[in-house]
Amino acid sequence: MPTAPTPYDAIILGAGAAGLMCAAVAGQRGRKVLLLDHADEPGKKILISGGGRCNFTNLHTAPDRYLSGNRHFAKSALSRYTAQDFLALVERYGIAWHEKTLGQLFCDGSARQIVAMLLEECAKGAVDIACACPIREVTHADGQYHVNTPRGIATAPALVIATGGPSIPKMGATGFAYDLARQFGLKVVQPRPALVPLTLSGEDALFRELSGVSADVVARTGKTRFREAALFTHRGLSGPAILQISSYWRHGEGVGIDFLPDHPRDWLLAAKREAPRTTLRRLLRAALAERLADRLAADLALEAELGNLPDRALAAAQARLADWTFLPNGSEGYAKAEVTAGGVDTAGLSSQTMEAKAVPGLYVIGEAVDVTGWLGGYNFQWAWASANAAGQAV
Repeated sequence: MPTAPTPYDAIILGAGAAGLMCAAVAGQRGRKVLLLDHADEPGKKILISGGGRCNFTNLHTAPDRYLSGNRHFAKSALSRYTAQDFLALVERYGIAWHEKTLGQLFCDGSARQIVAMLLEECAKGAVDIACACPIREVTHADGQYHVNTPRGIATAPALVIATGGPSIPKMGATGFAYDLARQFGLKVVQPRPALVPLTLSGEDALFRELSGVSADVVARTGKTRFREAALFTHRGLSGPAILQISSYWRHGEGVGIDFLPDHPRDWLLAAKREAPRTTLRRLLRAALAERLADRLAADLALEAELGNLPDRALAAAQARLADWTFLPNGSEGYAKAEVTAGGVDTAGLSSQTMEAKAVPGLYVIGEAVDVTGWLGGYNFQWAWASANAAGQAV
């Protein structure tokens, strides 16, 4: 950029998933677009997502799979740019993909294919992209946004905040979006780490000795439940079921685990009738990893043969195994969080265009908004959908 102010139709801050998509859509509509990022290359979070294969969307995308202060806010954007729409784009570029599980779509090859695709889409729209370009100051006067960078000042009547949240700070993530939103009078719902491992202390910390052991469970907090794998770690609990539940969990609440979700309601009492000489430990070893089975059996302290144990004790053990409550003392924080919950309050944004209601020409998209999806491609789909909404409007 030259040092004299350069006029654009739209300036987009953040060359991640949402920013790239928004720039491509706007550019291909004939808008003159500048896309800025402080990182040295675009799409850095895309590149590390899905183990490097980018879980780029989910076939089961629906508004009820997103957390937000307004559960209806995401409906408009998601309905106008669907998982099938993004998949069609992926297929136009000949990118091979597969469904891993639960509607999660991944590249067969590399996440770099998704970044290359988005960059090519930007090129089709003649988007100017400037990386390694930190933002010094953003001001607004006479209907124009002025963005001051080391390369000079750019101006535009539309400014799009697409800088995400502070999750994964080692990738350069910050709370810049919230600071900028507040500067223009927008409210911010308290951000917090989401899709993040939970930590254990006290008596629960004894389960850390099971580090590396996993089980197919139902995890619960309040009325929210997820069935997937849970993993014990040297710090606490992780795995897909725990990451999912972490977005709903609040400090002070318990997390209940059903270790045997496929067992019928009175399985232990039935086992007493059918095999009175067996033990609880033996039954658990048949269903779970040996170390986990031994740990649960030891905590339940029912070592005798089932035939020698009262029904009441077995019923209590059965109930505990179906809802074993852990009390996490926290999470592993933004460093390990896949996304950030909370963000720019949707009450101040148009669900149709993502434009700030009280600040003409200011848009907020992607993770920076108080819309957080489940694990498994939902957050990328929100990035694509919200970016499309803004890209069609700027």
